[in-house]
Amino acid sequence: MVVHVAPASSSMVVVAVDVGKNEFAVSVTAADRRQLMRPRLGCPMTSPSLREVQAAIEAVLPVSVRVRVGVEAAGHYHLPLLSGSAWPSGWEVVELNPAQVSEQRKVLGKRTIKTDTVDLEAMTELVLAGRGWPVRDTAVVLTELTAWSAHRRSRVAVRSATKNQLLAQLDRTFPGLSIALPDVLGTKVGRLVAEEFADPTRLAALGEVRFIRFGATRGLQIRRRTAEKLVAAARDALPMPDARVARAVLRADLRLQADLDAQIDAATAELNRLVPLSPFATLTTVPGWGPVRVGSYGGALGDPARFGTARQVYRSAGLNPTQYESAGKRRDTTISREGSVELRRALIDLGIGLWLNDPSAKHYAATLRARGKNGGVIACALAHRANRIAFALARDHASYDPAIWNREG
Repeated sequence: MVVHVAPASSSMVVVAVDVGKNEFAVSVTAADRRQLMRPRLGCPMTSPSLREVQAAIEAVLPVSVRVRVGVEAAGHYHLPLLSGSAWPSGWEVVELNPAQVSEQRKVLGKRTIKTDTVDLEAMTELVLAGRGWPVRDTAVVLTELTAWSAHRRSRVAVRSATKNQLLAQLDRTFPGLSIALPDVLGTKVGRLVAEEFADPTRLAALGEVRFIRFGATRGLQIRRRTAEKLVAAARDALPMPDARVARAVLRADLRLQADLDAQIDAATAELNRLVPLSPFATLTTVPGWGPVRVGSYGGALGDPARFGTARQVYRSAGLNPTQYESAGKRRDTTISREGSVELRRALIDLGIGLWLNDPSAKHYAATLRARGKNGGVIACALAHRANRIAFALARDHASYDPAIWNREG
């Protein structure tokens, strides 16, 4: 159930807060737009500073008024001021979308002017109009889900970059290895060669039989044909002048990759623990949606009660088309990309999960392909489908019923 914020009444006072990295600005305005306290700029983001600002606000508040605090989202910098303990008891706190604040500046005729004072004015108008998400006591599980999904996503990105560098170093230490074994880092044999035989002369001297025995002592069964190809590649490898340096870098990168693998495994374990405790638990009943995919979606979305419809979620992800109409001419060939990058990636990943595992989604993708749609368009179409399914299951706490969604398409 979504909690809607009512427009300001005559007995309401709006406290607008514009947050920066280390400072914040604040203004106090009555419902009739009479300024009760001039904007305070450059307030340090510290507890003593916030207490001083609160005392100044309370000194100018009329008797028997409701106070609504509007805080503009600013990455993670604004989060301390969203805490229920940050403001006096009884004050309402709402979170404002930066895109709405930017649009409100345009409404005020100050599109090209971005100062703290102008932002505070725009935020005040939004709060007076009833905009903003009411801040609730977010469950600890949602906070943890957001943190662990972001941690895993960043480590996966670093690991991908590290693997690319590892392959480059292997080309310098062991030329021709990728010809004998195309997926070097994706196989146990390839990782063994990268870790123990980055110097091809060692593998060439060992020979096929002893290489097979070497793998067996480490619990790895190496096929005779694979061993012959690798030893032959080692004997034919051209010497590289910087191979010694490349091997040193390779060893460092292998240690880094092992550490990244451990961190990713730990984050995955946390997602496996948290998803069943979250509002997104039933999403794992969808084919292809495991705890990692669902956790990434839940971490990017946050509290699902902030959204009234799946369309709002889709728009927040920036996947809605850019539309331009003038004198009967229309162009809407690209997505807007104005929204949460993390949520957009999560929805596309959910769509890919459907594409690969759900029979109905596979058929839908096939019909789009038959109509000449490219992969990007199909991925966005399936992300739209995944968005509706995910929102409905989280809203209703229901399990996935293929018969319902196959009928709805």
